[in-house]
Amino acid sequence: MLKQDTIEVQRDCEATLIPSGVKVTLQKGSLVYITQALGNSYTVYVNGNLARVAGKDGDALNMIIMDDLDVNEMDGTAEDKVWELLKTCFDPEIPVNVVDLGLVYECKIDGGQVEIKMTLTAPGCGMGPVLIADVEQKIRGIREVTDVKIELVFEPPWNRSMMSDVAKLQLGML
Repeated sequence: MLKQDTIEVQRDCEATLIPSGVKVTLQKGSLVYITQALGNSYTVYVNGNLARVAGKDGDALNMIIMDDLDVNEMDGTAEDKVWELLKTCFDPEIPVNVVDLGLVYECKIDGGQVEIKMTLTAPGCGMGPVLIADVEQKIRGIREVTDVKIELVFEPPWNRSMMSDVAKLQLGML
């Protein structure tokens, strides 16, 4: 879902600058371009910056409101729910979720404790804080989860062979 035209923001709404993670307010009347609409959020280009707008604020962009997935309503273990939520986390610059990109190296669940080791597509990528915050916020929403620890690792270095075939197809690499 990519909207090529300039969109006028319909009401003030919160956004997160990419890659810094700094919270800002998009003012009513500001002009933005939507570059991506995935994972229950919109990525917009505004004043020379990329920013992420929560799906619940889609109306501010004259788009649909995207509700967050309520995994607490689905059947399955806490691990099933964690993996389902990880598939809703997207790099705002790449239209593929972190699981299919091969960025999640390890996910351990012990009682209510969730430990995730993940990486970035490049060590210098500034998206680390944004991705980690997104993953942590979503995982903390699972009833059975009492604590979340996310470790950003760079060994082994990520490479394209770690992507799923779905991701490769989506990015035109198959």
